[in-house]
Amino acid sequence: MNSLIKLELTRALRNRKFLFFSVIYPSVLFLIIAGNAHSTTKVPGTGLTLPTYMMVSMASFGALTAVLLGNSERIAKEREGGWVRQLRLTTLPGRGYVLAKTASAAVVSLPSIVIVFVVAATVKDVRLDAWQWLALTGAVWAGSLVFAALGVAIGYLATGDAVRPITMIIYFGLSMLGGLWMPTTTFPGWLQDIVQWLPTHAYAALGQAIEQSRAPHVQDLAVLVVSFALFAGGAAWLYRKDTLKA
Repeated sequence: MNSLIKLELTRALRNRKFLFFSVIYPSVLFLIIAGNAHSTTKVPGTGLTLPTYMMVSMASFGALTAVLLGNSERIAKEREGGWVRQLRLTTLPGRGYVLAKTASAAVVSLPSIVIVFVVAATVKDVRLDAWQWLALTGAVWAGSLVFAALGVAIGYLATGDAVRPITMIIYFGLSMLGGLWMPTTTFPGWLQDIVQWLPTHAYAALGQAIEQSRAPHVQDLAVLVVSFALFAGGAAWLYRKDTLKA
């Protein structure tokens, strides 16, 4: 499995287009959204300044981009190209393949998180305690595993032709409704009640809790844990189903 992880990392790092959208693009969006905002402008209902709030949102968005888009399209193409069929001839178990894909995607997501933090600190003068920077990095990075598992599931659910539109609908839908592009406090009340159950909302809320120096809400943690279990379990089931077809 370690060899497969190294191979996946090498392939991802050679894909310049993928690296731009997963590593550079979130930082550019952060500057566009928070670039003209005053450092004291507060987001209603959060107590956080707009640059601080959007820093976590864009870091989460960058990690989501790296693990969701990268996994889903690559796996769908590998299935059609016969690569997955070749792997089944080795001693690698199905869970090993899923874990390798999830782990390699999570490693690639780390640079996007760090770069957003560096840009926010240097350009918008975002200041946090040392423990908050470390906790934020760890929380956003660990939370990306939820969407890495979702990417694997989509890769086994969709065909090579259909995977991109399906992934993009899920990707943009989760990003917008989860509050990664704009604060959910600006949504109508009925919509706020719905989006609080989305994994992207819980994902961003995890980082915001650290910025506010408080413990995360139990509901947010539960949403992330349940989502990961569903996505990882679905990915494993779809892998076994795909194996039976071969």
